[in-house]
Amino acid sequence: MKNCKNKYFVLLVIFSIFSMFTGIQTLNAQTTEKNKVRIKADYVKIMDSISYLDIAATSRIEKQNTTVSNIALTIHNETEEEEIEIGSTITNSKGKSRFIIKDLNTLKPDSTFTYTINISFKGNDAFKKASRSVSFKNAGISATISEKDSTNYISASLSDLSTNSPVEGESLTVQVQRLINPLKIGEEFNSTDENGTILVPIESGIPGIGGNLNIEVVLEDHDDYGTVKKIVRAPVGVPIVEESTYDQRTMWSPRNKTPWFILIFTNLLIFSVWGIIVYLVVNLFKINKS
Repeated sequence: MKNCKNKYFVLLVIFSIFSMFTGIQTLNAQTTEKNKVRIKADYVKIMDSISYLDIAATSRIEKQNTTVSNIALTIHNETEEEEIEIGSTITNSKGKSRFIIKDLNTLKPDSTFTYTINISFKGNDAFKKASRSVSFKNAGISATISEKDSTNYISASLSDLSTNSPVEGESLTVQVQRLINPLKIGEEFNSTDENGTILVPIESGIPGIGGNLNIEVVLEDHDDYGTVKKIVRAPVGVPIVEESTYDQRTMWSPRNKTPWFILIFTNLLIFSVWGIIVYLVVNLFKINKS
């Protein structure tokens, strides 16, 4: 009877220790809460070039928005019937990534000619799983340069390529490429007419390398079509005149390009000072001997 009681006591102790250990693990799991990841994606199409998704991942940690770097994202093409994986990408140190869509024809639209792309994150030890879907239709922009009454114009047309129909009443931005910020030309809002067309005059006197301007016609961040851009190279600018003085002898040139008059004047001044010093020293020796 005594041995039976000892066995029950040992089992009770073991069960208590196991319950305590399980409770501690559960408490630690509850206190270690994972952060949420917010995924943002924008669809961009450059005519006669590429289409891509600009992706950014952020998280709110300790009441501050922080970029989420080095996380793997899976890209799927969603339709009404299936979900097809089309690739993957990893965010960089700034929490950003660009996923190139090599051929839009390889994607499947739904019955309304809308493409849906899903970006998903499976989650890890620090962040919860997350996903974001981007929907867009296939739009196109065509543009030409013309001249009338000594004024250059750019004519651009916006159309829905799925239905081959013009898109009316949408605002297109016309701008000239620059190193930092583009130079906008024409009106602030250039709305397409019933034929999906705009006509914008190109201001004279805009400088360009060799007289060429890279003019962009942009449908920016549209709800249905995303961002669509057409780039036209037009020889309608003013050639940039080379005004570099790198090979000339100027005051702001490097040492090996010092102006001649400075070299001559400086050397004459140095020789004159040293001549006076030598003359004084010689005279001192003569006075000392006498």
